[in-house]
Amino acid sequence: MRNVAIGFLGTQLDMGKKRRWKPTVSLASHDHFELDRLEILHDQKFNRLAHQVKQEIETVSPDTEVLLHTLDLNDPWDFQEVYGKLFDFARSYGFDEDRERYHVHLTTGTHVAQICWFLLTESRHIPARLIQTGPPGAEDDTPKFDIIDLDLSRYNALQQRFDQMSREYSDQLKGGIETKNATYNALIDRVELVASNSDAPILLLGETGTGKTELAERIYNLKLDRRRVKGRLVHVNCATLNGPDALASLFGQRRSYTGQAGSERSGLLREADGGVLFLDEVDELGWNEQSVLLHAIETGRFYPLGSDHEMSSRFQVIAGANRDLRALTAAGKFRPDLLARLNMWSFRLPALRERREDIEANLVFELARAEREIGTQVGFNIEARDKYLRFAKDPATLWPGNFRDFSGSIRRLCTLAPRGRITRAMVDEEVQNLHADWNAASADSDFQLIEEVLGARAADVDPFDMVQLATVIRTCRTSANLSAAGRSLFAISRSKRKTQNDADRLRKYLQKFELDWEALVPEGSYRPR
Repeated sequence: MRNVAIGFLGTQLDMGKKRRWKPTVSLASHDHFELDRLEILHDQKFNRLAHQVKQEIETVSPDTEVLLHTLDLNDPWDFQEVYGKLFDFARSYGFDEDRERYHVHLTTGTHVAQICWFLLTESRHIPARLIQTGPPGAEDDTPKFDIIDLDLSRYNALQQRFDQMSREYSDQLKGGIETKNATYNALIDRVELVASNSDAPILLLGETGTGKTELAERIYNLKLDRRRVKGRLVHVNCATLNGPDALASLFGQRRSYTGQAGSERSGLLREADGGVLFLDEVDELGWNEQSVLLHAIETGRFYPLGSDHEMSSRFQVIAGANRDLRALTAAGKFRPDLLARLNMWSFRLPALRERREDIEANLVFELARAEREIGTQVGFNIEARDKYLRFAKDPATLWPGNFRDFSGSIRRLCTLAPRGRITRAMVDEEVQNLHADWNAASADSDFQLIEEVLGARAADVDPFDMVQLATVIRTCRTSANLSAAGRSLFAISRSKRKTQNDADRLRKYLQKFELDWEALVPEGSYRPR
């Protein structure tokens, strides 16, 4: 393989002004590096120097072929011009990697040129290794010569270090809990990329108890570690921002607004300056608060109550919501412009029932957390642990409160455990209590849902029909169309029928209650695809 080097003419160093050391000439005189061809790029006005350097190289290394290329640069410090001309040079060069090994000499040329060389070699537009040379040291007469190969193990090790750091950030976002769920792991990897590289709003969606607040706190800590923020995390529970104090809580208040001593307030937006504002349960925010908050998010400026002067606060936004914001927007309950602003990066956290393979790892995590809070080591008997895990992983266990229910269950068991051991009898009692709580909550939830659809007619629905109708309504609202809802509702019986017209079966069922698809799913509402 022939060695070929490409580099700029050193308009200062190749004149020999520094210790008489000339980097381009010395490149051809290293004993351990046989240079077969040297391509020198130079400006036309340095043509005389280029020919002089060529003659010197031919003297010290007669076997080295020297080719001169005129590359005129109006401004050698202009990145766009330098990169463009080097890119064009590379495109027209005609590399022959089967016969030649290419090198780029980094020592000569401006810093801009060196950066452009690196980018072109890293992207393989120039299939070359990098050469860095230097003058002899005070105690050594041998000029410095280093080859930097971007494919060497040193570079791979560096990349592995970055990959390891990325994994550590992902573990940080998971709270140190080992997860096997592919969907959740992919979500966390994407969150890590977004949080590390973007200051745009992040919207966390999901049922109550799926861990939106905990993830928001971890995203903030990651941004802090990556130096994307310097201020604090300000947690705003939007469900509490009701009444006359809502705007004062958000934007602050001057004493002149009330005239009372002690009424001066800085406001949550002011406190978030330089940090992160976490809008928890943003779907509960009132229409008026949505309007003024949107302006503050977009401009970073707002008026405290009672003030004639604008305040400024630059903050990043994380928002959390339990309900479908698109459906709320279609119903006129959430501003579409605010949704568009918050929805730059949107992530839906899966429910616990969608992550059953992660339940055991979360059990270990919750036991350790309970031990720290209680101050006593706690563990399951073998039979008790097996039974609890069977219950927790059972598809019939829906965990309506998600990780909040799960965490509360483990803490109760740990608190009541005699001598730090959780027994099978304790598990049986806990499972029974969970079912009782869920059934009571489900009954209330079912009636509220049916009342939302039927209005006063909900009082005429028998308890027997209440659970069934509520399930049908929920399935319809989470299905793309009537047929998809029918397939889900009749998943077992449809396989035993000769004809499978699920949509017609569902339509007839709804007619019993004087309902149709449009009544359950208003036009313009967000539908899954």
